[in-house]
Formats: sequence, structure tokens, C-alpha cells
Amino acid sequence: MDPLTMVFYGVVCGLLGAFAPNLPSLVIRLIIGAGVGVASAFVLPILRGAFFY
Repeated sequence: MDPLTMVFYGVVCGLLGAFAPNLPSLVIRLIIGAGVGVASAFVLPILRGAFFY
């Protein structure tokens, strides 16, 4: 795994972890976590193309 990917997902997971305890239930945390994971998987290639190629 390259450093950009590790940093990007580290930031995404850190932000999600910071806000997740404020969510009311496990099901909502799972749904939001899955949504954030899918969204970040789509955003990373766009950011990589915009800034590094």
C-alpha cells in the first residue's frame, strides 16, 4: 500500500471514529461507516488523478 492511500484512509477512519460515538445506535453507525467507506473508495482515485498525475 502506498503512503497516500494509508494517509487518506487513516484520515477518513480517524474522522469517522471521532464522530461515530455520537451516533445513537449500532445499526446507524454500521450504515454510515459503510457509506463513508464506499464514498472514500470513489474519492481517492479522483484526488490522486487531480493532484498527482
